Amino acid sequence: MDNKILQFVVSLFIPPLAVYMKYGKIDNTFWLNVVLTILGGIPGMLHAWYLIFAK
Repeated sequence: MDNKILQFVVSLFIPPLAVYMKYGKIDNTFWLNVVLTILGGIPGMLHAWYLIFAK
């Protein structure tokens, strides 16, 4: 089930979890989001939003 609203809410607090919920696997996209989240919460959140809503 592709629940974008739930993924959006999760991405506000834990962006990598939202990316994992979207794809269901740990791959390069997930690790990129982890790095962006560590560098600052906002870049990780924006990346998660892009992945959730653009694809």
